[in-house]
Amino acid sequence: MPYRIKVAIVYLLGFFVDLINMFIANVAYPSIGHALQASVGELAWVSNGYILGLTLVIPLSAWLAQRIGGRRVFLLSLSLFMLATAAAGYADSIGELVGWRVLQGMGGGLLIPIGQTLTYQLYRSHERAGLSAAIMLVGLLAPALSPALGGLIVDRLDWRWVFFANLPLAALALLLAVLWLRPQAPDPQRRPLEVKGLLSACAALTLILLGLTRLGETEGLSQGALLLAAGAVILAYFLRRSLRIAHPLLNLRLVQDPLLRTSMMIYQCIPGLFIGVSLIAMLYLQNQLGMRAAQVGSLMLPWSLASFLAITLTGRKFNHFGPKPLFIFGCLLQGLGILALSQIAHAGDYGLQVAAFALMGFGGSLCSSTAQSSAFLHIADEQLADASALWNINRQLSFCLGVALLSLLLNLLLAHFTPAVAYKSCFYLAAASTLIPMLLCLRIANRAIVRRLNTQQEHQ
Repeated sequence: MPYRIKVAIVYLLGFFVDLINMFIANVAYPSIGHALQASVGELAWVSNGYILGLTLVIPLSAWLAQRIGGRRVFLLSLSLFMLATAAAGYADSIGELVGWRVLQGMGGGLLIPIGQTLTYQLYRSHERAGLSAAIMLVGLLAPALSPALGGLIVDRLDWRWVFFANLPLAALALLLAVLWLRPQAPDPQRRPLEVKGLLSACAALTLILLGLTRLGETEGLSQGALLLAAGAVILAYFLRRSLRIAHPLLNLRLVQDPLLRTSMMIYQCIPGLFIGVSLIAMLYLQNQLGMRAAQVGSLMLPWSLASFLAITLTGRKFNHFGPKPLFIFGCLLQGLGILALSQIAHAGDYGLQVAAFALMGFGGSLCSSTAQSSAFLHIADEQLADASALWNINRQLSFCLGVALLSLLLNLLLAHFTPAVAYKSCFYLAAASTLIPMLLCLRIANRAIVRRLNTQQEHQ
């Protein structure tokens, strides 16, 4: 088996373990709340704690890889993840569980950027669309399997086994990493750790994540706005400092690359927004139209099937079409899917419900898989670690931002209109927002990108 395929398998397995762990605990919330006597707000931090730990450690990934090598970082990350996972399963209080979840996130948070860097540098630009398709399929499979698997574990065993179930897969990933990943010598030109940058980045990300979480709550608007403002001020300091010093924590100038910048914005506006839209849709279909939870949950099946088709299409046709038409077509379909949601008036509108979720699945996944394929096309191999860290921070923030913005918008509309009008208006505004990334795509030099990809393929 070629070495690069071994590296890709280890990365995809680590990615799968990380995503399963992010989603599988959600279905165990009622059991955890009953066993540990936790409130709904406290239970939310079982998920938020993991996301917080994951996001905070990503800025360190490039520096750690340079100091001790990507292989060592990956192995240490998996070991920390397994230790925290086992400890989370034995937690006796909600505070203890959240603490271990943060540590779990710190272990899992390094798996994606380090694994992505190790893998992408072994594939040339014209080969990365196929690799990105495999990544996106794993990203589709894990959230689809997690609720059913988690529910089965909770029903048959106990909520603690939701965490213990991660250990065999993590152990397999660790074993394969030990056997397959080649040792890497540390970079001889080691850059020092930019401590002020690390502290300010962590503080800014923490405040922003806390602020976004509070903004999505009915009574947390003022506190959320205050936390966001404080986070924005510290973030501005971090950005200003990073652009002025010789060895910043992360090379922020990489965002000047048009494809990386556009791909990051697409992720904020399309996949990130969909997380918020799906939450609002679940509330609308159940609370307003009286649909059963199982019936609403089944709508993720057409979404998943359409997503699979979109990801497959991107992997096969990206080098032929280039990113621009795929982005535009995906944004249009996402917008049409959200508009279709706004036209569902009765629980019996099955055709419209399936069409809405299928359109959002195809459009959203077409955009996200194209963004994943495009982001690093013009990034030099030596800059991949920094670019991967920036990409993954943006990805995590996009999910929180989508939920916060749509929840805030719905709460504001509900304060002034009837629920039916508020939900429809929310869907209309979300659909209109898909025009923003479409406008960003117009500046992509698509012909030059396709020409370059085809030239590389011909000279392979």
